[in-house]
Amino acid sequence: MEKILFNEMNIQVGLKKAIELLGFTTPTDIQNEAIPKALEGFDLVGEAKTGTGKTFSFAIPMIEKIDTKNNNIQGLVMLPTRELALQVYAEYVKLLKFNRDVKVTTIYGGQSYDKQLKDLKAKPHIVIGTPGRIIDHMNRGTLNFTNLKMLVLDEADEMLKMGFIDDIEFILANTPNNRQTLLFSATMPEEIRKVSKKYLNNPINIKIGAKTLTVDQTKQYYYEVKQSSKTDLLIRLIDFYSFNSAIIFCNTKSMVDELTSALQQHDYAADAIHGDLKQVQRDRVMNSFRNGLTKILIATDVAARGIDVKGVEAVFNYDLPQDDESYVHRIGRTGRAGLSGVSLSFVTGRGRNRISEIERFTKSKMEKKEIPSIDEIIKQKQKKIYSDITMIIDSSEKKNTYKPIINKLLAEGYDGIDILNALLDKIVKDEIKEYKEIEIEEPYKRKNKDSKKHNRTDAKGKEISYSYYQINLGRNDGVRPKELVEFLSKLTKIPNYCFGDIIIHNNKTSFEIRPDMNKKIVQIQGRKVNGFELSLRKLSKLE
Repeated sequence: MEKILFNEMNIQVGLKKAIELLGFTTPTDIQNEAIPKALEGFDLVGEAKTGTGKTFSFAIPMIEKIDTKNNNIQGLVMLPTRELALQVYAEYVKLLKFNRDVKVTTIYGGQSYDKQLKDLKAKPHIVIGTPGRIIDHMNRGTLNFTNLKMLVLDEADEMLKMGFIDDIEFILANTPNNRQTLLFSATMPEEIRKVSKKYLNNPINIKIGAKTLTVDQTKQYYYEVKQSSKTDLLIRLIDFYSFNSAIIFCNTKSMVDELTSALQQHDYAADAIHGDLKQVQRDRVMNSFRNGLTKILIATDVAARGIDVKGVEAVFNYDLPQDDESYVHRIGRTGRAGLSGVSLSFVTGRGRNRISEIERFTKSKMEKKEIPSIDEIIKQKQKKIYSDITMIIDSSEKKNTYKPIINKLLAEGYDGIDILNALLDKIVKDEIKEYKEIEIEEPYKRKNKDSKKHNRTDAKGKEISYSYYQINLGRNDGVRPKELVEFLSKLTKIPNYCFGDIIIHNNKTSFEIRPDMNKKIVQIQGRKVNGFELSLRKLSKLE
């Protein structure tokens, strides 16, 4: 499909000016296909991964359709989490820079009802929120959707995973039938398809395939480390590499806060960014990072969306991301504009499988690195100091501000080497630092807690043969080895000790089971659990 530029779209001048100010001229694939159709009034089902520009795909048409003379809610956007609600709200605010008459607000769990009631009394045209809190206000009578023109379901598959499907259906069933509905999802599970068929009116389906995301500009390394030693390893690597600008990714807000506090206690210029920060705090942190006052930014994936800072030298994956696309988006923060960047990932015992999965997805290798010794760190820092000194001496703009002091010291008989040592002691405060020993976790092996459980030999010491199966549940569904065994045991009455090794992938899991349990395990084929249909496949080997 031929692309139309934003300034050629049939939208108001204020929107065009805001988009131009944001630096966008050409729409992404999903925007190119969705915006014109949404402007024409069609219902849409958009299947596209995170990071493809979905927000503008629904925000631009929604803003365009708002009648500012009508002081009722005309647009509703539903998202699974408060972080995403705040992120989408921030995008709306940017687009409304020249359309101040259009009022937008957010409502989500965890925020004060008093503030939300005050915002709703101000008669917003657009509400962005999470399903639970939306229903709360509907039941209170503080949300009225009688005049609703457009409803957006974003990250629909995530809302399904979080158990919001009943809430979504309740809201859809209690909004006008003549509304326009746009549904966006990275994947299309059967439950989401059912919702679209039931509540959308002859929707146009748009599917944007995941493009190959190159990581050629980024050198990818990983370090094996024990969970308890990750922060100590991070401190070593920060000192060893001496990056001027780096982003550290964690999987949870609590870990971001904990790590930020730890680095600040060690006098690193570090700050945090996550969904709990107010916009004014977020702006302060980002401005400090852009200006170089903050050298290290610690972030969650959700909070880091939209970060575009030039000159980021390195990305640390303190926690490995749970999905492959997030890894690519993370390391894409470095190595921009033709410059090379560095990605450093921390791998604990069971995370080794994730390295192989990421390598397959990116079609590139990650190099295992040895943890630098204390001597190597000191030598590296000395090289950096030497480089800084020679750069200043060789600079054409060097000044002789301190020459009189040096001449005076030399005249009084002080040795030149002693003078330099004293100066370096004054400015290099962390040269002598105590580094803790780093523990490396051994590869995970299932431990036999007793003679029966997980024993791979029978009573006579003979090796037990296993059957191999694969089930359509994986890491993305929150599957862990212990929980999977308990889940399957509960469904089939198969004892826990009959299961062998387990390999978990993103959307599937392979496992071993004693062959005398084959008849029991196949009984789960086609069974539905919480609306999800289980699928079982026999394998010739564990894979």
